[in-house]
Amino acid sequence: MDCRSAWHPSSDRCQRTSRTARQEYRLQSYSKGGCWSPACGKKTPEIIEEIKQLMKYETAGEPIGGLKWTRKTTKRIAVALVKRGIEVSRNTVGRLLKQMDFRLRVNHKKRSTATPRDRDKQFRLIHRRRNEFIRQGDPIVSVDTKKRELVGNFRNPGMAWKQEAMHTLATDFRSDAEGVAIPYGLYDLVANRGFVVVGTSRETPAFAVDGVVTWWQNEGQKRYQQSERLLILADGGGGNRASSRVWRAHLQEKLSDRYGLTVTVCHYPPGASKWNPVEHSLFNHISRNWEGEPLESFEKILKFIRTTTTNMGLKVRAVLNTKTYPTGTKISDETMKSLSIRKGRALPQWNYTIRPRKMSI
Repeated sequence: MDCRSAWHPSSDRCQRTSRTARQEYRLQSYSKGGCWSPACGKKTPEIIEEIKQLMKYETAGEPIGGLKWTRKTTKRIAVALVKRGIEVSRNTVGRLLKQMDFRLRVNHKKRSTATPRDRDKQFRLIHRRRNEFIRQGDPIVSVDTKKRELVGNFRNPGMAWKQEAMHTLATDFRSDAEGVAIPYGLYDLVANRGFVVVGTSRETPAFAVDGVVTWWQNEGQKRYQQSERLLILADGGGGNRASSRVWRAHLQEKLSDRYGLTVTVCHYPPGASKWNPVEHSLFNHISRNWEGEPLESFEKILKFIRTTTTNMGLKVRAVLNTKTYPTGTKISDETMKSLSIRKGRALPQWNYTIRPRKMSI
């Protein structure tokens, strides 16, 4: 029986065949250069904006190269766009993703202490927590330490427009450097603003907390005057590692107690640092801004960070921290017991909230 000649509304099989034929016709038309999708016309910017909204919390990226990737497939994105009233094919979605600097990624085997179930559960928890803070208008800051840089006439990867090539030192010895720059970055997800504290000593938990406090003093408390809580998204390692007693104790004393802030911290699972927004929303733009330029002085580093901008309106501030941070600081069990920390019910090793302590007068 030919469905086209003997179609009847009660025939589910014919309805499915007819629908499939229409879809195949559209795909064939598109592959031959036809344009049945709104993405081929003036609505492309609108569709890209819709895709950005769909990918807002499903994006990871490289802090230097700027490439991005997502857990969503092109088919799922196309289906989601149809639900929003935009009819596009998965091929069109793939083409637009490439315009947005997304690329297909392959799997790499890496060891991780987090089980797949815990990893996915933590991603869902972070997603819910972010939405909660955004709805309430409370600040969310993503933090991490960027790759440390030798300060001096050293080769910096990349190319820059110049009349003559710059000559740098043939070797990258620490002894030839003026110092080491340790950029601790904070990305305000709500305001699309970056803040970088460039340290000259060591990447320690005390240095990381001082970076958060400096951001709150200079920007956070002015931008969010009515807020009494803060969400910090951090990696599981480095100065802000989840297991650090110094990180938690200093957050309590220097941030929560001093400013009356309730601080909620969510750590990304091991091996998932590229999903931290600061990596692909701040660090990659800084790397692009100074690529091919020898970082000869701390002032030059600060200048390049401060002049980092994007078409999406990103602006960045930078300050220098010359304080010396010793390693090996210990926090006693007694001090830890005095902290006002409530661990999360789910995955408490990665989620906790620090509340201001009532100080006796």
